[in-house]
Amino acid sequence: MKNSLLISSACLLALLSTVGAALPYPILAPLFADGTANGLNTFLGLPPKLLLGLALTINPLGLLIGSALLGPMSDRYGRRPVLLVTAVGAAIGHAITALALVIESFPLFIVARFITGLLEGNGSVARAMLADKLEGDLRRKALSWLNGAFYMGWLVGPLMAGFTLGYGVTTPFWIAVVLLLGTAVLVAKALPREAPSAATTSWWQVARHRHALNLLREPELRTLFIITLAYSCCVTGFYEFYPLWLVEVPGYGPRGIAWATAAMCAVMTATTIVAGRKFAGEPLLRARGFAYVTSSLIAVLAVGDANIGLAAIVLFGIPHAFHSSIVPHWCAERFGAHGQGAVMGLISTTFCLANIVMALIGAVLTLIDTRLILLLSAALGAWSAWRLQRWHYSLQQAVPAAGALS
Repeated sequence: MKNSLLISSACLLALLSTVGAALPYPILAPLFADGTANGLNTFLGLPPKLLLGLALTINPLGLLIGSALLGPMSDRYGRRPVLLVTAVGAAIGHAITALALVIESFPLFIVARFITGLLEGNGSVARAMLADKLEGDLRRKALSWLNGAFYMGWLVGPLMAGFTLGYGVTTPFWIAVVLLLGTAVLVAKALPREAPSAATTSWWQVARHRHALNLLREPELRTLFIITLAYSCCVTGFYEFYPLWLVEVPGYGPRGIAWATAAMCAVMTATTIVAGRKFAGEPLLRARGFAYVTSSLIAVLAVGDANIGLAAIVLFGIPHAFHSSIVPHWCAERFGAHGQGAVMGLISTTFCLANIVMALIGAVLTLIDTRLILLLSAALGAWSAWRLQRWHYSLQQAVPAAGALS
């Protein structure tokens, strides 16, 4: 029972951290792009699409910083207090976000979203909590469920927003407040009180020397980072801007965006059941094939009409689910000696970085045409697939060479 409570708390924290980042996607696109002037999309007379890009960027920026800092802070001050403070703080951040929407204050919205993202970077603490308290197969399964919760949040957030907006634009954020406070209660029950570490090293020194990006000193992990960043940019460019495409091409509102996301989420969830099975063949070559299909579907979305584009959005979930199942599992087997938490943390950090990069680039490209950011996303996905193939063959050639030297 105690372990179930622990795992549930960790997965809820992981889910809500990415839900918080994705929650505004179906809300912001209509607010900034439907042509109706308001206090948010007229700030300083800047172009609404530029303001949309900034609004999409700020939360992942906080998430990126929080992911790097909160884990080391929990080493020094304890898992329980850091998780409780960040969960309650993120709930307050969502409440301030709701206030900013009511009074139509763009600066307050930006500040609230940044602070919320910073505090929701506690996923690394949740991962450390499971690693601390669980062992063997249960730990492995729990960490797998945790990674799944992180990815699912990017789809649950838009769904929750789209289906609750009928009760008011702030409703999704108040739901997030309630869920985060409930999760804080679960954490308080699941984790006993703990004494802070007796270490005298400052938390900033710990953060500098133990964060996941230190893995980039290893050549193979640098290659993994570059390829993963390209594919993550492909996916996040799609996630962030297909709602804007739905507003501009078929003329969807928040409810229509939510239904399209629900269909994609259902397809992806169903595919995950099959994608998790063991298959024959080389993992990197399989991942390459699915990356090509993913990029092709995004390209179809960019150039297709409303019906074709909508079909591409829904079908996107199939190749992406397979790719997301293959690559982390392969990384866990190949790079496990570096620490599973660090390796998975590198992948999570890369995804946060991709959100920021694509939101900034998209803020500029959508001023010209929304399809440009989708085409760029497709190109990055295709490049990552090509690079996966090259990496596979270079690894194959390195094995015989190492055997000959020995």
